[in-house]
Amino acid sequence: MRDPYEILGLARNAGNAEVKAAYRRLAKRLHPDAQSEGNAARQQARFQEVTAAYNQLKDEAARRRFEAERRAAAGMARAPAFEETIRRGTAEPAPSEDIFSELFEGIRSAGKRVFRARGGDRSYRLTVSFLEAATGARRRVRLDGGRTLDVNVPAGIDDGQQIRLRGQGDEGHGGADAGDALVTVAVEPHPFFRRAGRDIHLALPVSLPEAVLGARVDAPTVSGPVSLTIPAGSNTGTRLRLKGRGIATEGTAAGDQYVTLEVVLPDTPDETLRDFAATWTAGAKHNPRKDFSDS
Repeated sequence: MRDPYEILGLARNAGNAEVKAAYRRLAKRLHPDAQSEGNAARQQARFQEVTAAYNQLKDEAARRRFEAERRAAAGMARAPAFEETIRRGTAEPAPSEDIFSELFEGIRSAGKRVFRARGGDRSYRLTVSFLEAATGARRRVRLDGGRTLDVNVPAGIDDGQQIRLRGQGDEGHGGADAGDALVTVAVEPHPFFRRAGRDIHLALPVSLPEAVLGARVDAPTVSGPVSLTIPAGSNTGTRLRLKGRGIATEGTAAGDQYVTLEVVLPDTPDETLRDFAATWTAGAKHNPRKDFSDS
């Protein structure tokens, strides 16, 4: 077993503060989250070795246990030589009681010491639709080794957020906990919904008669279509609010949906509409670009 002082790059007289500083420096550099994919396995082994060395030296009690184990190992290495001396009848001084006391103290202490290191985390990516992210879904994620796991995608999750699957990472050592699987969620854009926090924004096309005379139309929301009243005299840019039809996350009230109207003329020419526009005196006097000339 390698010397923990050597693993951490420390002298044997290093104090607790030096041990902690050395471990933090190495752990930050070797942590699995900071590694490239091709280097992860080797660095993971090095990270676990550093963690085990730190656990041996992290405080006075741990250091005493390590020294006892070291003395026990040294005592065991000297014992066969002593037996060979007795067998040959060589006149050498009998081993001191200190050797046996060190040996038994080390054995007792070693039995109490277990090297523990938490398993490393694993990173994955999951792509979901806009509506799945808005209302929640259950999706299957493929983990390392061909394993699959069904994951609950919580309602209201946003692009780039992570789902933590506890205990689904690398196995721990010495009975320590396994690492976690960190699933980063990528939300696909929607053709007409746009999210802003917990609110949803939608541009809704309406016909000229619906805008001028008013109407009731179906408007899509993330939870299904609802009936929306278009006030008479509405225009492009008129914004209406559907209260509580936005994103609902756990523990928070749902946001709202804001509907911005867009007046759309027919794709095919309409002679009646053309004749009306040509003779519409009030329309001819109306200047929709008057604000531009004031700037």
